[in-house]
Amino acid sequence: MVRLRFAPSPTGYLHVGGARTALFNFLYARKMNGKFILRIEDTDLERSEKEYEKGLINALKWLGLDWDEGPDVGGEYGPYRQSERLDIYHKYAQKLLDEGKAYEVYAYPEEIEQLREKLLSEGKPPHYTREMLEAFATPERIKEYKNKGLKPAIYFSMPRKEYVLNDIVKGEVVFKEGTVGDFAIIRSNGVPIYNFACVIDDYLMKITHVLRGDDHLSNTVKQIALYEAFGWETPNFGHVSMILGPDAKKLSKRHGATSVEEFRDRGYLPQAVVNFLALLGWSHPDGKEIMSLNELINAFSLERLGKNPAIFDPKKLKWMNAEHFRKLDEEVMLDVSKKYLLKFVSKEDIDTNKEWYVRLLKSIKDRVEELSEIPHLVDFFFNEPDVEIQLSNEVKEVYRKLVEELRKIDEWNEKVIFKVFKEAMKNSKVKGKEFYMNLRIVLTGREEGPELVDIVYLLGREKMIKRLEKHLG
Repeated sequence: MVRLRFAPSPTGYLHVGGARTALFNFLYARKMNGKFILRIEDTDLERSEKEYEKGLINALKWLGLDWDEGPDVGGEYGPYRQSERLDIYHKYAQKLLDEGKAYEVYAYPEEIEQLREKLLSEGKPPHYTREMLEAFATPERIKEYKNKGLKPAIYFSMPRKEYVLNDIVKGEVVFKEGTVGDFAIIRSNGVPIYNFACVIDDYLMKITHVLRGDDHLSNTVKQIALYEAFGWETPNFGHVSMILGPDAKKLSKRHGATSVEEFRDRGYLPQAVVNFLALLGWSHPDGKEIMSLNELINAFSLERLGKNPAIFDPKKLKWMNAEHFRKLDEEVMLDVSKKYLLKFVSKEDIDTNKEWYVRLLKSIKDRVEELSEIPHLVDFFFNEPDVEIQLSNEVKEVYRKLVEELRKIDEWNEKVIFKVFKEAMKNSKVKGKEFYMNLRIVLTGREEGPELVDIVYLLGREKMIKRLEKHLG
């Protein structure tokens, strides 16, 4: 059975890059009837926060990605927070020490930094060797550490050899001998380094495939070496392309919103965000663009993951959100829009007059790109606009007749409304364009918006007459 994981660090919001990684792992796990695991990598003690963990979990759930094992649902390979697995890491670090594949380093951080600078100044790569680092372990230094209650860091002795990775996305990747030097696996404070902890976890959690961003590729050689040192089989690695902004530079805050939470708060539908993210580095075999989560699962394959960087196009995301919004059935459309309508009315009013509010949303749905635009699009239905317009005497005369006809109406529907318009314009010199455009402005304060018949129907007779009479003086 395939087992994939998403392992975020709770040090901030869920970036779209992380969300895409989670999505690809989720899609493949579901496609293959495997397991999808959530693991929280919270060993960065200074930056990790419970609030961020909670936010990550909520964001993933909002996207519709559920997991089979994780910190909130448990599972047979837990615990699923790295901070709760420290004893496990120390056990395996000790195994490497006992086998001579790792060693203790009695150097202070500033001394390691000085060593790094020295190597760089000599034109050498900053690759540490066992000889360099064990030189700090003098009897005096060991005694000093003991007296201060300090513990040495533990470094892995990196074999000097070539490593070859058969990457799912990139094909054969060769890490030449000397690509990296010895590296820390346990800090002096007892906390494991990322590359060590994730190898232990992936092995013990029986992860079969690791799909992640290609910014992790440089970590992979270290992880392969650790797998080999333990005599474990490596999982199938796949490094997906980076996400770039529209200017072809690494996606960052300067490009606008970059977190799932920001897009959620701006009124993007989860299915639209998921659909958009799936197409950043993967493509449907038939070139299809608008898809549900189930359609994505059915169509997903590792073979169609792309090698080239993906471009994050905010305009395409807006278009995709608009397409998904228009496809919603009436009940769902009202449900997702409700929080934006509450700016004007109560929940009870929406529930009582559901049909009217559905009609309202249908009148503007072709103009919605972000749901947060809804209040602006419907504002004039609830608040009388401040309109400054000079109407000709001819137009005023037609509108007076329109008011007369409106007062006679018993039934309020489109057919009757059209009939009233025609009756008011009969024998008038006012052209249709002048009649309708001025009427739109008087009623809404805008030159564009929903169909005029929808505006009139939704405003109702009393509001319409009140707004007309205000300009007939």
